[in-house]
Amino acid sequence: MSLFARLYRSETTFDFVGRKRIGFTISAILLVISVSSLLVRGLNLGVDFEGGTVIEVDNDAGASVGDIRDALRPFGLESATIQLTSGGSDGIRVETEIIEDPAEEEAVVAAVAEVAGVDPNEASVTAVGPAFGEEITRSAVRALVIFLIVVAIFIWLRFEWKMALAGLAALLHDLLLTAGVYSITGFEVTPSTVIAILTILGYSLYDTVVVFDKIVETVQLSEGRRPLPQVINDSMNTVLMRSLNTSLTSLLPVGSLLFVGSYLLGATTLRDFALALFVGVAAGTYSSIFVAAPLLATWKAGEPEWLEIEAAPGPRPDTAPLPKPAKKKAPARPPAQSGGPKPRPPKKGKGKRH
Repeated sequence: MSLFARLYRSETTFDFVGRKRIGFTISAILLVISVSSLLVRGLNLGVDFEGGTVIEVDNDAGASVGDIRDALRPFGLESATIQLTSGGSDGIRVETEIIEDPAEEEAVVAAVAEVAGVDPNEASVTAVGPAFGEEITRSAVRALVIFLIVVAIFIWLRFEWKMALAGLAALLHDLLLTAGVYSITGFEVTPSTVIAILTILGYSLYDTVVVFDKIVETVQLSEGRRPLPQVINDSMNTVLMRSLNTSLTSLLPVGSLLFVGSYLLGATTLRDFALALFVGVAAGTYSSIFVAAPLLATWKAGEPEWLEIEAAPGPRPDTAPLPKPAKKKAPARPPAQSGGPKPRPPKKGKGKRH
């Protein structure tokens, strides 16, 4: 039977717990890269978080990024963020630090409009003060903290506190990986990014809760006959195809949004949102399988009941199928009759007289 067929029927026998060091090593390497990039490069926060001035004009003259930067150099704004939007030549978006002097702001807008070949009155100017940016940042952090607290309480009440800690570890893993990708690529962090991150945490939590629920169900069915690694491996192999299907059905449209919409069609405003979704869904699927469950196995391995099962003498039925609910037997049918006449018992006749 092929691997896909066994996956489809949940008949795989992957040893996730036995190979947990491989998953932990991969996660550790990715986390080190992400944290190092965050410490060295930081995040490219948008004007909604840091404050600043955004100038958007049509690019009728087909100006390049270098042309716009040269026009901003006399104002000391050559380090501004410049983007060519809508396919590369239809629009220009300039993000600078906050310009407090109205006369200077008007001069900057005029310089950008002149290079782009449009009337300065047709330019769109948006200014965001530092105080508003700080408030947006505080709101985003507050929403994230509240989300994590609610998640921890839910998993604790529904399952146990060790599962809550393992779930939070998986969520933190996904957050750091997503932030690391933004830091490495230099993509701008906008309010849409925060919304996408909260969304992907929901995906990650969904996969983790499905895995934990299956582990609890398998423990109940095994009735203390199986060791913890076997219980978790059985649970993981059972829900593996379900997790993969859920992730693939999410990654396909998000991938289309990211690669087709933002890169091929030039809809760069979708890039920040789609990148967080794509990376987060992929990381959430990985963490629920290779981080949360193996981490739970490590933390629960020292509990007395599992140590007692491990130390039990005699062979353990590790590979025996788990008991299933008894099915009602169908009523017995009479044996099928074969063709031909049935033999009849001899009739009682009268005795002959002699």
